[in-house]
Amino acid sequence: MKFIIDIVKGIFVGVANIIPGVSGGTMAVSMGIYDRLISSITNLFKQFKKSVISLLPIGIGCVIGLVGFTYAIQYLLANQPFPTCLAFIGMILGGVPILVSNLKKGMRTTHTKFGAVQVIAFLVLFALVIVMPLMKSEGQSASLTDPGVFTMMKLFLVGIIASATMVIPGVSGSLVLMILGYYYGIIDTLKSFLDSLAAFEMDGILSGCFVLIPFGIGVLLGIFLIAKLIDYLFRKHSVTTYSAIMGLIVASPFAIIYNVMQESGMRITVLNTIAGVVLLAAGAVFTYIMGTKGEE
Repeated sequence: MKFIIDIVKGIFVGVANIIPGVSGGTMAVSMGIYDRLISSITNLFKQFKKSVISLLPIGIGCVIGLVGFTYAIQYLLANQPFPTCLAFIGMILGGVPILVSNLKKGMRTTHTKFGAVQVIAFLVLFALVIVMPLMKSEGQSASLTDPGVFTMMKLFLVGIIASATMVIPGVSGSLVLMILGYYYGIIDTLKSFLDSLAAFEMDGILSGCFVLIPFGIGVLLGIFLIAKLIDYLFRKHSVTTYSAIMGLIVASPFAIIYNVMQESGMRITVLNTIAGVVLLAAGAVFTYIMGTKGEE
């Protein structure tokens, strides 16, 4: 029964990781499995059997959640980009109070003031998030249609970066993918790969593998290699780390709006504006509740 329950919890974490603005780390905290996940990852080689037994059902659930929700996300972004965009922004805004609370807690615990180092960390991440989307000269999907060795290397590095953020409560790995300009490409490729797999179309399967394998290897390596670094940063430099995260979060609504406009356009009507505002509020409430629940 515990195995099944962990699979269900993993499904929620998987779904959270595919929605820009929703933190898979926060979802893991709220599901009561975050500490176990980090412990299993950091001690994988020291306690291999125990770690694998702990990670296996959660990993299976994550895959189910990712695969199952891929179609829904692609449909929403293609057909209702504006309300979906506002829902993502709401989810981001809902997590800000939790991050501010964690920042203040870190300042009290370490007796650290918000000084020049923290301001620089905030501004550097803020600037990166603003500049990165503007540097793109073509659509995300187009950049992955004919991946060569250089593109595969970039996908590997993007996987490492995205996976590092996936394990941080309050930060969305999918949001980072969107900021980097690869979110649409990965989602479209995953859906095409699943469709080809169902139809046994080898060309589509091989094309998907050229994108998903280097990205997937990067994600796995990133999770295992960076988990210890993340643990160290939060223990030793929590205020600076949270300051940098705040810079990323505050600037991310711009990156979401810009990327969605580039990929899907924005048809704004009275109806979808009302729907978007409602979804923005609902997304903010959802993320806030999940975050506060995770802190209990």
